[in-house]
Amino acid sequence: MRSGLTDTEARARLTRDGPNALPVSRPRSVLRLLGDVVAEPMFLLLVACGVIYLALGDRNEALMLLGFVFVVMGITFVQQRRTERSLESLRDMSSPQALVLRDGKTQKIAGRDLVCGDIVLLAEGDRVPADLDLIEVSNLSVDESMLTGESVPVSKQAGTTAGAVDPSSSASAESQAFSGTLVTQGTAQGCVMATGERSALGRIGKSLAALGGEDTPIQNETRTVVKRVAIVGLMLASGLAVAYWFSTGDWLHGLLAGLTLAMAILPEELPVILTLFLGLGAWRLSREKVLARSIPAVELLGATTVLCVDKTGTLTANRMAVRRLWTEADAYDSAKADATPLQEALHGVLEFAVLASHRRAFDPMETAIAESGKRLLAGTEHLHDDWTLVDDYPLSRAMLAMSRVWQSPDQQALMIAAKGAPEAIVDLCHMDATRQAAIAAQVAIMAGDGLRVLGVARATFAAAALPDQQHDFDFVFLGLVALEDPVRPDVPKAIAECRAAGIRVVMITGDHPVTAVSIARQAGLTTDGEVMTGSELATLNDDELTKRLAATHVFCRVQPEQKLRLVQAFRARGDIVAMTGDGVNDAPALKAAHIGVAMGARGTDVAREAAALVLLNDDFSSLVTAVRYGRRVFANLRKAIVFVVAVHVPIVGLSILPVLLGWPMLLMPVHILFLQLIIDPACSVVFEAQPLEADAMTVPPRRQDARLFDRTVLIRGLWQGMGLLALLLGVHALARQFSGSDEVARALTFTVLVLSNLALIFANRFWNQPALLARGGSNRAFVWIAVATVTMLGAIIGVPFLSGLFLFATPPPWMLLAGAGAAVVSLLWFEVVKWGLRSRVAA
Repeated sequence: MRSGLTDTEARARLTRDGPNALPVSRPRSVLRLLGDVVAEPMFLLLVACGVIYLALGDRNEALMLLGFVFVVMGITFVQQRRTERSLESLRDMSSPQALVLRDGKTQKIAGRDLVCGDIVLLAEGDRVPADLDLIEVSNLSVDESMLTGESVPVSKQAGTTAGAVDPSSSASAESQAFSGTLVTQGTAQGCVMATGERSALGRIGKSLAALGGEDTPIQNETRTVVKRVAIVGLMLASGLAVAYWFSTGDWLHGLLAGLTLAMAILPEELPVILTLFLGLGAWRLSREKVLARSIPAVELLGATTVLCVDKTGTLTANRMAVRRLWTEADAYDSAKADATPLQEALHGVLEFAVLASHRRAFDPMETAIAESGKRLLAGTEHLHDDWTLVDDYPLSRAMLAMSRVWQSPDQQALMIAAKGAPEAIVDLCHMDATRQAAIAAQVAIMAGDGLRVLGVARATFAAAALPDQQHDFDFVFLGLVALEDPVRPDVPKAIAECRAAGIRVVMITGDHPVTAVSIARQAGLTTDGEVMTGSELATLNDDELTKRLAATHVFCRVQPEQKLRLVQAFRARGDIVAMTGDGVNDAPALKAAHIGVAMGARGTDVAREAAALVLLNDDFSSLVTAVRYGRRVFANLRKAIVFVVAVHVPIVGLSILPVLLGWPMLLMPVHILFLQLIIDPACSVVFEAQPLEADAMTVPPRRQDARLFDRTVLIRGLWQGMGLLALLLGVHALARQFSGSDEVARALTFTVLVLSNLALIFANRFWNQPALLARGGSNRAFVWIAVATVTMLGAIIGVPFLSGLFLFATPPPWMLLAGAGAAVVSLLWFEVVKWGLRSRVAA
């Protein structure tokens, strides 16, 4: 049992019992997708127009429109499936992890791969991945409130009784841990007894079906805009239909004109744009090892003004190693040591540092101490594998030190080993002021070099009953252990990027002030301001704290509950706050931040659940990448909306003005549908895939209240659209004059409109530089759409059968060449508007 299952046994049991997962909602079927398409207004309008064409006797027009319904269904199906695959991928990545013994080795696996008989290792902050029988326990407490409703953590003990897992049975519950509950203290090993639907959580019927179902602020804003435009559009369409009926007496053609205008006005592509932009934005982040558990986080990333980061594992590599040992008699530095053995005077401090650590260490500092002990004390009598652990006193907020009580085989008295913050160890040892000052000076020297310093002490105890607190032991100070956790190589560059982007980075850590400043300096953080300690923070009221935040970039010796206060203080100043964390006590601060960021590799499950983003590789540069993607999503959404506004202006104008001027109808439903086949892919594919502009990370963050449909974006779209409408009216008038044919004029006007739409996409891909001169912005999606559009347009103009369906007559070559020239003029107009309004519209 202690070596765990073999991989072969685990695979066989997984095949037999199925994955350790609760049932989730199934992806939408083809029939459900079809139902969603049928409910779309554009589908209903197409069907209505097809029926009118049948009533008018235009069977070919009707069949072509109804045929296009299948094209719309195909596009919708592909878009929906692409989004669902992205969400399925994200759901798989967000499944909990479990630390297990397999083939005698410790390895981390996906929680869904757990099987009955697996040995699971638990530590503080872990979410229990399956129902377990506990076989080894150390000070274990578990929060079972999600099962029982009781908020007080439950103490657990090891047991040997295996049986049905039942959280309501007090006889078995003390020695069992149940799926979904949270380890609040201690460590344990347990054998998996039930998984998936057979676990206590599964029987209650918890489901993941609601994951990702919340609407974002941008989605709510878009829904409001679409509703308002749809209401106005229906009113205008009804008015146009009635006006046409009264002026001509032809109510069927009047109804057709009204439906055409409704199709032209309805911005039905906006919800599609948002769904794909946000869903694919989250998917792209996952490819950069950043898991977006909350879609609103993708929206807000680009607005982040303050990044609150912890030191260990975020700025540093989280690979601790013992760098120095110090006693009042001798010292050791691994960077300067040669092959000579460790000095005898230092054996005691390392020996008791090992004894004060867990034998199966989860903490990187304890792992480093254990490895150093095995290496430097090998062959000595100072390694005690035969000693028995009697009890331990865990680290607490009141006492930043931990003690472990040992019984040796050849001694009656108990041995107590303690390690912790140097000031806490000094306090336990009750030393005189002179020794305290000497130790404090040495701590300052080590901390000044960026080292994490721990004090070590020992005591003996002969009484039968152990005391309630560590202070009751008669500790003797042994020395100091200094550990090194180097700054990640990519951190200084990433912080420089943040500074260039107007994002302030502050470090919040529990380390010694001198250590914190040293690491901050190495990381490239601003260190010329104030340094605030947790004790100093506790003395400030909210107003005083707010005043000092602007000049403070390093917060040290900070308690977890103080992180929450700092996040709230930054938010009160109007900052958009992103906060990193990994521990159980970080969860409130992660939840309070606009964007909580948890560590995927070393973070606890509860921290990951409270966070909006999870850095799967615990890399600070990934957070900067996430900010870059956030800015890209918002910038590209604005570009897409400008395009949507601009492209609808000429479509609406060409649907209304010919009727009002007494001209033949210029745009028919089939023409608008063809344009929709350009607009939807352009918005959902081309703009979403558009790379971030070169200077986007050198401008300040956008305001928190910045909106997609703001005045400046609408002005840009309207100016571009109105200029194109004027150009098209001029083209139509000249074409009618020179050709004398409404069909030729309609064909040429439509050709210029389609080519100008491509020019509009091309121009709006870049807002800060001319599109023809832009570099580093290749977009293969645009190339494919442009080629496909020009090919289809050529077929419609050149093939007589298709021309007849579109009510076209092929213009002469010179006229087509002039139309191409008009499209170039439209591109120049779009560039003029772009540069004329560049000071009013931020990219």
